[in-house]
Parts: sequence; structure tokens; C-alpha cells
Amino acid sequence: MAEQRLFHSVAEQISSLIGEGVFPPGTRLPGERELAERFEVSRVTIREAEIALQAVGYIEIKTGSGVFVCEQQPENYGHLPDVSAFELTEARSLIEAEAAALAAKVISEENLEKLDGLIVAMASSDEETSLAADREFHATIAQASGNGALVYTIETLWRMREELPAVKHSYEAVCDADATIRANEHREILDALKARNPVAARRAMREHFLRLIGSMLDATEQEALREVQQRASESRERFLSTARMG
Repeated sequence: MAEQRLFHSVAEQISSLIGEGVFPPGTRLPGERELAERFEVSRVTIREAEIALQAVGYIEIKTGSGVFVCEQQPENYGHLPDVSAFELTEARSLIEAEAAALAAKVISEENLEKLDGLIVAMASSDEETSLAADREFHATIAQASGNGALVYTIETLWRMREELPAVKHSYEAVCDADATIRANEHREILDALKARNPVAARRAMREHFLRLIGSMLDATEQEALREVQQRASESRERFLSTARMG
């Protein structure tokens, strides 16, 4: 996604108002209609924002009673935890696999055509274009699941992938080298979605991430080996230089 989703922006604004005391802990938020008018968005967007805020502990949605600000507030909306690339990819394999299974049942023909085009764009030699297409591919499947909490969670996982330096480095170390394999894996995911097969969609998405974890392990081992070889080379040079001087 090139731009932040609208409901995410609204969620951030509501969380800021909570932090400023406009909506104090324990109080009931204004209704969807009033909030929609306040932020000049649809009621659907407000509903998605509230689902996202409930997922991270800002509010509690009580069916039949309304939406209430939680007494205990999280540290800060949008804060990213310090996780490793392996932890992130493991989480993605679990969460995105289920999103794919849900999407397989209800995804539209329009979205299937969009995914086709995104796979083509992923083959671009331009790194930014390829990465944007990859992200949009996964986001489209999440949105097709029809579950706002899943959409928010997957967007947050992508933020970790792009904004945490160590995680970004790990992904960059493997993604350029296995472009053809990645394209085939995304094609298998799409084929399962086209077949409306939740089991196959879940399996294809999970196998994609499990293979990615394996590639990361290989890259980590190779990098560690290079570091050992570099230190050995430097030590050898120092030893030989000292021996020659002696």
C-alpha cells in the first residue's frame, strides 16, 4: 500500500484525543454517526478504526452498550516492538495463512485480477516497485478476508518488516536472491484463491513463509561465516606482519 489506510489515520486521531483527555478512560465514545461527521469519513471507516483500537487495548466495544475507553491504556499507538526477523516471519506465517484461508471463500474476481497484475509487478527490476507490489499483494488478501482486525494486524507486521532496521536488513538479504522462487510461491497462493480452496490457500501462504525462514537461516549462517573469515584474515595479516618485523 503506497498510502496509509484511512481507518488507520482515524484510529491515530482518536488515540491522540484519548491521550489528551478529550475522551477520558472509562467514558463512552461518541456514536459512529457523530465520529463520522467529526472526522469527515464514513461510518464503516469509524467501525474499522474502533476495531483496530480495540485490538491494541485502547477501547472496548460492548455490543448493545457502545464503545468505551479502557481504564488502562497501552504505552502508545503505533509503537513497534523490538522483534527479530524470525519472530516476525513466524507471526506472518500464522496470521497471513489464516487471512488467505478466509479470503479464499469470499475474494472477488476483481481482486483476483488485481493479484495477477501484482505478481507481474513483483518481477520488476526496480526494487521499490517490486516491494510495493509484494506488500499490496498481501494487503489485498488481508482486505479480501473481510476481517478488519486481521487487516490492521497484517499492516502492522508490514510496518515492522519495513521500519525495524535489523528486520529490514534480513529481508533484503534474501528477497533479491530468490525472486523467481518468490514469484512461483505467490502464484501458488493465487491459484489456491482462484480455486476457492481455503486449505490450499492456507498451506501455500504458510509454505511461502517457512521457506523464507529457511532462506534467512542460510543467509545468517553465511554472514557469520564471512565475519569469521574476515577476522581470521585480519589476525593472519597481523601475525605475519609481526613475524616479519621480528
